[in-house]
Amino acid sequence: MSKRHPLDVVIIGAGVVGAAIAYYAARAGLSVAVVDRGPVAGGTTGAGEGNLLVSDKEAGPELDLALLSAGLWRELAAVLPHEIEYEAKGGLVVAPDEASLGALRDFAEGQRAAGVEAVEAGADQLRELEPHLAPGPVGGFLYPQDAQVQPAQAAARLLAASGASVHLGEEVTGILTGPGGVRGVRTRGGELLAPAVVNAAGTWGGRIAELAGVSLPVLPRRGFVLVTEPLPRVVRHKVYAADYIADVASGSAALQSSAVVEGTPAGPVLIGATRERVGFDRSLSVEALRRLAAQAAALFPFLADARVLRTYHGFRPYLPDHLPAIGPDPRLPGLLHACGHEGAGIGLAPATGVLIAAALTGARPPLSADPFRPARFAADPAG
Repeated sequence: MSKRHPLDVVIIGAGVVGAAIAYYAARAGLSVAVVDRGPVAGGTTGAGEGNLLVSDKEAGPELDLALLSAGLWRELAAVLPHEIEYEAKGGLVVAPDEASLGALRDFAEGQRAAGVEAVEAGADQLRELEPHLAPGPVGGFLYPQDAQVQPAQAAARLLAASGASVHLGEEVTGILTGPGGVRGVRTRGGELLAPAVVNAAGTWGGRIAELAGVSLPVLPRRGFVLVTEPLPRVVRHKVYAADYIADVASGSAALQSSAVVEGTPAGPVLIGATRERVGFDRSLSVEALRRLAAQAAALFPFLADARVLRTYHGFRPYLPDHLPAIGPDPRLPGLLHACGHEGAGIGLAPATGVLIAAALTGARPPLSADPFRPARFAADPAG
């Protein structure tokens, strides 16, 4: 790879977050390069279900980011409708008992104040929404703003639409710096020179930060997904039990599982999600798969007789406070971070792209990025 001049920004990571940053940075008039040691969507993005959720986020900064992203995904779907397989299916959260339903009511009340549409459904209404749902849940909430995309396709199409120069199979081995800060990146194939570098390396974001001489406590959180044989489209929404929300917010390293069940246009049913911190251990967890299968069949009994064609797993980029790091790193001028989204990166990608593009150009962002500032993890947050 020869040196490339002039570039405004180099983005490390060709997942959906990096692709969204490239898209919005290019729309802002910047010259962009994207570099990745693997293929497009070769990491966390390619192992995701494509969830675009507001239903699982409590009122606060992440929900604000998710709502911004939900609108941006709708705009992108109008431009790239078939390529990204956008589906506004809505989410349905079900409660097994009155105590859980009461907790969901409190949760939804805070969400509504932030702009979320949350519609309570009684037991009879649940059957109308999902006729094949198991009997037992006392009620739940419908979230019409929940949607889904095909994550690898979304990343690929955003990247192509950005017009960025893309360098795949090129591992970044160093961050180039000078008296004024960042100068670009070094890869095994050469150098890419630019006054700004964005760390969008997902689960490996901590390692990229180390190359730049700073720290960012990104940890991998492993998750599994089951894929059934093609079935008639009988699961209409993205359906999950109320305990999934607690799992998302938990900081536990232990195995946690709560079934999220959804049909796909092609027929297979996707069943997630587990969470556990086991480093980068890629071994198959029979216990995780067993739990998912049992919980999915408890929600939809017909799944007990469905064949599982395959399983896949990946690593969510986890930060201790469950918020991503988005924005400039004051410890090294020209370095920006956009990682640590955990399981919400696909949903939050467009808003992340818009915030990073604003930081690169000095434009006013559509919402404050202060809650996501990378320096909050530094010993001296002031930089």
